[in-house]
Amino acid sequence: MESKIKFVNEKIEKGFNDLEKSDPELYKFVLRAFEDIEKNSFCGIQIPKRLIPQEYIKKFEIRNVWKYNLPGAWRLLYSIENTGISIISIILEWMDHKTYERRFKY
Repeated sequence: MESKIKFVNEKIEKGFNDLEKSDPELYKFVLRAFEDIEKNSFCGIQIPKRLIPQEYIKKFEIRNVWKYNLPGAWRLLYSIENTGISIISIILEWMDHKTYERRFKY
């Protein structure tokens, strides 16, 4: 199912835009992930609700989190919202695997 990509906030959007200069390779990986997610919002792996960090629920008021594995053990995290008219994939953040493991308590 096709979706539109949105950022959860301006800080994440700015971080993505800054990534083009600071880490061009990671920028390309994230951009490719956006393209895949736009084509099929369910292409990632859904995180079980019990494992969603409370920080995400409180800060972003989301009900689901999906993980897209990037090369180099990076992770892109996003949420899916169905407005009834369209599907929106909300980019929450991307992180290296160590940070991901700490955040999700693996």
